[in-house]
Amino acid sequence: MKFKSIGVFCASSPGFDSIWTQSAYDLGTYLAQQGITLVYGGGRVGLMGAVADGALAHQGKVIGVIPHFLNSKEIGHAGVTELIDVDNMHQRKMKMNDLSEAIIALPGGFGTMEELFEMITWAQLGLHQKPVGLLNINGFYDHLIAFVQNMVDVGLLNTQNRDMLLVSDNIEDLLRKMDSYVAPDVPKWLSREKS
Repeated sequence: MKFKSIGVFCASSPGFDSIWTQSAYDLGTYLAQQGITLVYGGGRVGLMGAVADGALAHQGKVIGVIPHFLNSKEIGHAGVTELIDVDNMHQRKMKMNDLSEAIIALPGGFGTMEELFEMITWAQLGLHQKPVGLLNINGFYDHLIAFVQNMVDVGLLNTQNRDMLLVSDNIEDLLRKMDSYVAPDVPKWLSREKS
């Protein structure tokens, strides 16, 4: 595996299905076993807490990045290797991007969607060449994947950019796809295909 660090965006809630918490823990475990540093949002609750706990339980390195206003509410994870305080949500994303060589989104709400789409937009614009993956646990992202395909079908997204979003329901398979990912040579605005 070529990655030394992977950023993970996910929910600060556990959701109603225990498979999401278990899968988050399993992802943290897998990253630790591969010697990959986990970079995440710094929380001790929900799927964020589970992915960090999975890595920490298997001697993994975990870097949390959390805004002051969230850390002050005592949801910061005190057990991580390093907890970085930032001023706001945008700085959190920037710092996580700086520290990560790849990105994975687990199930989440509005915050996770915003983070995922900013990361894939930056990739589309050629601002980074990192792979961006969706871990589609229990079909959580099926409707989103269909919606992205609809963007292509109506001519608002080209297939090259659609294919930048890597998807699997299996951790090892997703990491293999990310490991072999090659960013497009041509940024969005120079693409010959209609977007």
